[in-house]
Amino acid sequence: MLDFLSQAPVWVTAGELADLLGVTPRTVRSYITSLKSAAHPLEIIESGPAGYRLDLEAFAVHRSSLRVQADEPVTPQDRLYALMRRLTESPDGLDVYELSADLFVSDSTIDADLTKVRQLLLPETGLTLTRHGSVVMLTGSETDRRRLLSRMFREESSRGLLELEAIQREFASDSLGAFKTDLIAMLDSQGYFVNEYGTNDVLLHVAIAIDRVTKRTSPVAAQARPDEGSPDGMTLALSGLILRHFHVELGTGDLDYIALLLKTRVITPGHDQPAQVLIESFVRPEDLKAVRRIVGQAGDEFLLDLAEENFIVRLTLHVRNLINRAQDRSYSHNPLTRSIKTSYPLIYEVAVYIASQLQRQEQIVINDDEIAYIAMHVGAHLQQQSRREDLVTCALVCPNYYDMHVLLRERIERVLGDELEVVSVVTRSDVDWKALDASLVLTTIDPQSPTDGVLVIQPFLTEADIDRIRKAASRIRRLRRRAHLKDELLQFFDESLFAHNFHAADESAMIQALGERMIEHGDIDQSYIDGAIERELMSSTAFTDNLAVPHSMSMTAIRTSIAIVINDTPMPWGENRVNVVAMVAFSSAGRKSFQTVFDQFVEVFSERTDVQRLVKRSVDFASFIDELVHLMDQ
Repeated sequence: MLDFLSQAPVWVTAGELADLLGVTPRTVRSYITSLKSAAHPLEIIESGPAGYRLDLEAFAVHRSSLRVQADEPVTPQDRLYALMRRLTESPDGLDVYELSADLFVSDSTIDADLTKVRQLLLPETGLTLTRHGSVVMLTGSETDRRRLLSRMFREESSRGLLELEAIQREFASDSLGAFKTDLIAMLDSQGYFVNEYGTNDVLLHVAIAIDRVTKRTSPVAAQARPDEGSPDGMTLALSGLILRHFHVELGTGDLDYIALLLKTRVITPGHDQPAQVLIESFVRPEDLKAVRRIVGQAGDEFLLDLAEENFIVRLTLHVRNLINRAQDRSYSHNPLTRSIKTSYPLIYEVAVYIASQLQRQEQIVINDDEIAYIAMHVGAHLQQQSRREDLVTCALVCPNYYDMHVLLRERIERVLGDELEVVSVVTRSDVDWKALDASLVLTTIDPQSPTDGVLVIQPFLTEADIDRIRKAASRIRRLRRRAHLKDELLQFFDESLFAHNFHAADESAMIQALGERMIEHGDIDQSYIDGAIERELMSSTAFTDNLAVPHSMSMTAIRTSIAIVINDTPMPWGENRVNVVAMVAFSSAGRKSFQTVFDQFVEVFSERTDVQRLVKRSVDFASFIDELVHLMDQ
């Protein structure tokens, strides 16, 4: 709840929070009361007729005060974390009765905690919990123990970018900041791209290694690993940096493992080098061939130009590291996953397609964070292609006086060239306003009557003018997109594919139920439903807090259509709870529509207040269409 309130720009009602969390408004109010009590005398949450709002300054002070570490765990979650830490540090096991005395809880509480520990130790951790009499012991490799510590620490940390300060505080290491600075300088000097999002992940493993070595636990076993293009001096340089900053000499296994993490999470070779040099020096031919094939298929499927050589080569370098991470079950965290998925659903969908092909080829599992890294490559490439049709056409009215119109146009194009395209300049004072053929008119003289799309600016462009022009251009683009969307979208709805307050046991059951309706309607067959369920298992299709858009990655529908469910009470969908489920089926002839509909459909449902209004008023198909049109016309 705090995480949501910290990102909400407006007041949020108890009902909205209840829907989000899957609890009752009464429970939300009890949460608020508990938080206020815990933060007293700070007022971290404001209450009012409009609901609740977080005081960000007071909340920051409260969080800082919580960072002072207590000697004993103060919450059940803290106690579980402390128990896991002790188990990883005790090769001979722990006595349950001594634990209960140390943690000031009953034996039965420790037994309950141990049950939770067993649930956390899923098969993929490689660790098991055994008990002989009163002694419990964690069995498994040192590498798996450290991976568990890393996972636990991340889950304890707030969502988002892993904080260096938090790592230093947890593992009592004040030298990590200086070590990071020197590490990045060393990598940069050796010609690597450095992924800052992955750097703190590696620093966490460095801190864990130093912490465990100084406590004389087992070192990581040395493993023979291929060098994979990294310079011979990297491990040696890494050893020197660790010794200088931490006064600890790590063993070969530890150094090799940290070097492997750097190679697979942080660095990519070939900074400022052309694609051909990268191919000759760093890229494996079989990897390049596979990525070319997969990217070509993605381009054909989504009607995108993805054939640029630099993009393919750099994606290939990334894919090799991704495969290594997936094989080692050591995924790289991406703090931008949620925002990429919500803001750029089509780009994310292309990344899901590429990831699905890699999964099949390499027999690996690729999670959401890794998919988001692929999306960052795809998005950066598509951004460079920036199409001119995204620009807003502009007519400039500026009566001639010592070529003032020339200076004004040059300033507009220099400052706003990424927003506007000036298509005509009128230098007369007797303007035929109706004849101006442009989406936006900028004028230094007042029009005969105020008109939408006409903006009066100063002859010498001010910062206030620039802000107003940007907002006007953004609004025009949004309305243009939504008008196009409305024309495309409304033809895909049918009353027989609309349901109000229809629930299913889980995501797969909802997809199956909606799919069966679409089969009856003659739009798809069972294979499309199977494809939609497979796509859902790859990554949740809940692209916002309110909307899920299940679909297949293959556009094999007989006819393009949308089956939609509007529920007053949200249902769990992945990590979200959604009120709206829209199962989208596209035929091969509808590929062009997919690009238009998919991104913009998600954008329309991105504002929680708008969606809540739609949910409350869409009691039948006719009212749903009315509200949807209203939403798209805003």
